[in-house]
Amino acid sequence: MKKWMYVLAPTVMLVGFVFVFRAHVEKAKIKERATAARIEKERADAESKKKAAEAKAREDAKKRQDERDAEERKKEADKVAKQAADDKKVRDQTQEYLAKGTAAQKQVDTLEAELAKLRKDRDATSRESFELAKKVELARIARRNAELEIQRMTEMVSRRAADSSLTRPPVIPAPPAKK
Repeated sequence: MKKWMYVLAPTVMLVGFVFVFRAHVEKAKIKERATAARIEKERADAESKKKAAEAKAREDAKKRQDERDAEERKKEADKVAKQAADDKKVRDQTQEYLAKGTAAQKQVDTLEAELAKLRKDRDATSRESFELAKKVELARIARRNAELEIQRMTEMVSRRAADSSLTRPPVIPAPPAKK
């Protein structure tokens, strides 16, 4: 085979490819421009929609913020009014309970004085009771000592009497034996 055939066939194919490629490139460029224009149009539409949505969102946000501010002012006014009412209620209750506390303190002082008097009386009664119990116990001890002394004395007298010859009967002689 000849060598020029090796070069000719690829060259012919290359030239054919270039013609087809150029025709195709023109179509691709036209298609690309159309796609770019469509994308640009979509982007512009999206951007205009976005700007419109942002404007509407800003308006809505401003409206909601104004509503919130009005509501917050109302809540704050209600809160201040409620706090004032609560403060007045607390002041009134404080005065009432201070008056009750003063009355209760007077009663406590009276009851403490009475309690001190009753404790003093109880201590005096307790001391008196202790002294009486002590006297009773001393009287019992004295009685017991007296009883013991009487028993001792009786025992001593009975011993002396038993030891005394006067208390012994004389020995009677035995009768003589009968015969």
